[in-house]
Amino acid sequence: MQDVTPLQPVNQAVHDTPKPPAIPIKTIEDEQQVLLDMFSDEYDPTEIQPGDILSYLRPGVQHRIFNKLRRGEYRLAAELDLHGLNARQARGYLAEFLITVYPLQGECVRIIHGKGNRSDHRGPILKTKVNHWLRQHDRVLAFYSARPVDGGTGAVYVLLKR
Repeated sequence: MQDVTPLQPVNQAVHDTPKPPAIPIKTIEDEQQVLLDMFSDEYDPTEIQPGDILSYLRPGVQHRIFNKLRRGEYRLAAELDLHGLNARQARGYLAEFLITVYPLQGECVRIIHGKGNRSDHRGPILKTKVNHWLRQHDRVLAFYSARPVDGGTGAVYVLLKR
């Protein structure tokens, strides 16, 4: 066995392993900017009080599905806690959250906006803005204030389009 030399492979070609396609950072930034642009603050919202229930149903969505959402019967795919943030920060976090949740294919999420009890005379700012922003987003089919065990009027269940 000492005089044996290994044979060189004759019929083999060396291939480079294919690299996964790169996701340009600019594309991610563009998607985030598009989502931010979807949320307009250019309107005078109706006055919402800290204890008010938020409710929205996109036309065409069945009331049976909405009632199931109201009762909190959907499994939550994700949660976003916005209370304590200013409106600008909350808008950015909400836009990014909707990008992040999209691949999860979850249909129900909870967004905690807080009740706004500590807000000054302007009322619950985040609660009002979240109510307005969610109505503008194409993926939002419905939302309703959460059950007391899930945050009550300080949070909403949001039903997303798959």
